[in-house]
Amino acid sequence: MDTVIHATNIKKIYSNKTVLNGVSLDLIPGEIVGLIGPSGAGKTTLVKIIMGMESTNEGEVAVLGTKMPNRAVMTKIGYMAQSDALYDNLSGKENLKFFGQLMGVTGSKLDKAIAHAADVVNLTDDLGKRINNYSGGMKRRLSLAIAMIQDPDVLILDEPTVGIDPELRQQIWAELYSLKEQGKSVLITTHVMDEAERCDRLALIREGITLAAGSPKALKQEYQVNTVEDVFLKAGRLQDENSSNR
Repeated sequence: MDTVIHATNIKKIYSNKTVLNGVSLDLIPGEIVGLIGPSGAGKTTLVKIIMGMESTNEGEVAVLGTKMPNRAVMTKIGYMAQSDALYDNLSGKENLKFFGQLMGVTGSKLDKAIAHAADVVNLTDDLGKRINNYSGGMKRRLSLAIAMIQDPDVLILDEPTVGIDPELRQQIWAELYSLKEQGKSVLITTHVMDEAERCDRLALIREGITLAAGSPKALKQEYQVNTVEDVFLKAGRLQDENSSNR
């Protein structure tokens, strides 16, 4: 099966600090993969490298069969950044329309896409409001709607559910499962461990290194624990022990 994202031995150094050290990641069609780890683990840096927004010191990334960075491929990715990039002086609908047109969605197709995306993130009644009147949670929801606006084959979502209430989080995950059933691929970063359980596969990252990778079930069996959080803690302890024994 063709890989949607193929990242190999990614190394990234900022000012003599190694942020990523040999991280590899694959994503196949119809799969949700979670990048799990604390703040500063290197998740967002890896996402930016996959998107072609950051260069690597070592390693390569291909998305949809094309080596990154590539501007044409970037337009085929639904991307939600960790920080919201919205036009405050425009309404929610105007933001969706602007970004939709930027991605080549026009006419009645754009109208339908706006209506569907707004419904998924529960913003239908607030589309007429200007963004400077949106709460932080509403801005996150609008950013997610924008990521879905062009019906992309691959979604890359950086901490998409931060600041979103539990009920809406369930609705968003239901949509991600629906996209998965359509054969679309989702890469999601999170530090919320119960969301990790919802992914098909996980890459647990700490201090720029992959501690462990596999399905939630396989990881829990491998480390003989009951939760993904315990996998992370146990894998971290083992890595620390190995490092101290060198």
